[in-house]
Amino acid sequence: MFLRAIIPAATALVLALAAAPALRAEIAIEEVVSPGGISAWLVEEHSIPMVALRIGMRGGAGLDEPGRRGATYAVSWLMNEGAGDLDAQAFAARAEELAAQLSFNVSDDTFEVSATMLSENIDEAAALLALALTEPRFDPDAIERMRADTLQSIARDAMDPTALAVDRLFALAYPGHPYGSDLKGTAESVAALTRDDIVTAWRNALTRGDLHVGVVGDITPERLGVLLDTLLGGLPEAGPPRPPRVDWALGGGTTLVDFPTPQSVAVFGQRGVGIEDPRYFAAALLNTVLGDGMESRLMQELRERRGLTYGVSTHLVARDLSPMMLGMFATSNATMAEAADLVRAEWARIAADGITQEELDFAKTYMTGEYPLRFDGNGAIAAILMGMQMLDLPPEYVTHRNDYVNAVTLEQVNRVAAELFDPAALHFVIAGQPEGIEAAGSSGAAESAP
Repeated sequence: MFLRAIIPAATALVLALAAAPALRAEIAIEEVVSPGGISAWLVEEHSIPMVALRIGMRGGAGLDEPGRRGATYAVSWLMNEGAGDLDAQAFAARAEELAAQLSFNVSDDTFEVSATMLSENIDEAAALLALALTEPRFDPDAIERMRADTLQSIARDAMDPTALAVDRLFALAYPGHPYGSDLKGTAESVAALTRDDIVTAWRNALTRGDLHVGVVGDITPERLGVLLDTLLGGLPEAGPPRPPRVDWALGGGTTLVDFPTPQSVAVFGQRGVGIEDPRYFAAALLNTVLGDGMESRLMQELRERRGLTYGVSTHLVARDLSPMMLGMFATSNATMAEAADLVRAEWARIAADGITQEELDFAKTYMTGEYPLRFDGNGAIAAILMGMQMLDLPPEYVTHRNDYVNAVTLEQVNRVAAELFDPAALHFVIAGQPEGIEAAGSSGAAESAP
């Protein structure tokens, strides 16, 4: 729930690129430019007769118009619900007939399209996907199904202490910015959405102005070039401007969200660094030592030594417009004060003393040697190709990424620890009824859950 709530798909790619080892050196990435000028990165793989395609278009739910929060999320929900002369049932039947898997997802930074197609059906499957992208129906009955499903999701989040804590932290950190509110919208905004609102959001979010494509599988560059124009040539050239960059506006302290539960949830955070920052790999190594995995300091201190929580984790979240550091754990109301104090103490210790050479060596081994299962297969590699482009990383990154990690010295990592970790700025939002904790500090407040 925590990763789903906090880390959107595009940001997860940033974490993936930082936490996963380099792709095999023998993978050859080729840039393909269509006759119409649309570019993509391709890895040819002809051993399996399938093609995986990932498309990312910058903007996403951050382009929601004022008072229309949730409109772009509604678009992503509705893209499989009929297009052209195919209603929802006929569209699903055609996709099944072609063995084509099509999905659409949105974050506040990106609208993403995923497709897996058999090579023998690729022309027909691409035509179906192009129809969804350029002629979605947005039928009234589908809109009402979307509305009912989204309202149910919003209602479930209102009873979930993790969602409550996440939403409140973001609202305090990014007031007045799309990052400060749930991209699904509120019950009021979703109830008020019209078909015209959804059509406008579709036109704004799906454009060729800043899109990036990753393709892996049984297809040649020549055929891919034609396919790109079929898929994307009918989209508008550009959309509206994105929201401005925004700074993390929250200072240190504690905010309480009163929620009747025997176990409180704490979400905590401060400013972070993006992958474009020269300090990023040092920060990623520091995060590994502090809160990533069973051997991290926080897991050892809170779980192994004291049994206060089942799990605690921290993350570098490199959202396009404002990077941040976030963490989360849950514990009983009776032990929340002790656990939060321990997190603050570790935050202060790493800022003051840095890490040891032994910890740095372990973090490097972890970052360069782990092969997460989510990176197995053509679809995962296509997503990484797309994400690299969106992060302005060159194709050579897949070969040299581990070199960047291994090049970080203890002196560099500890200098970044002192620059980045700010215990005075660390803010906790705690949802529950924790004992011995009072709201305090910047934006500190005691609130009741809705």
